[in-house]
Amino acid sequence: MNDFDFLAGHWDVINRRLVKPLSGIDEWDEFPGRTVATRHFGGAASFDEIEFPTKGTSGLTVRVYDPATRQWSIYWASSATGALDTRPMVGAFEGDRGVFHGEESHEGRPVRCRFVWTVAGADAARWEQAFSDDGRTWETNWTMDFSRA
Repeated sequence: MNDFDFLAGHWDVINRRLVKPLSGIDEWDEFPGRTVATRHFGGAASFDEIEFPTKGTSGLTVRVYDPATRQWSIYWASSATGALDTRPMVGAFEGDRGVFHGEESHEGRPVRCRFVWTVAGADAARWEQAFSDDGRTWETNWTMDFSRA
């Protein structure tokens, strides 16, 4: 519990997203973001909304901690789709690093997905997303570098 307390507040975000994941092409799109995060349930829940001003979209994340399993479930919704993805990313923190796994769709096919959160002090954090289409190898396709606003 309280693993996502570090995220509460206002952040500037530098996004780098792979243009064509799982294609072997190493072309990245870099764009800004702004997020506001809050903590709830005494630290057992976290909510944030992120805006991508140059993309004209936004998203929100809901994270809920299960004390029985000591794991987090992470859910995402995007203004581009208007839907909440009910397939959670599930995992936990060990120290300042959290690893979460789940299922995702990429170009209509199922892939494994991994999130890695790294806390780099009170004013910096990093989020990474990676896909695997074979269950063994991972390709990082999106990074977000957070700096406290």
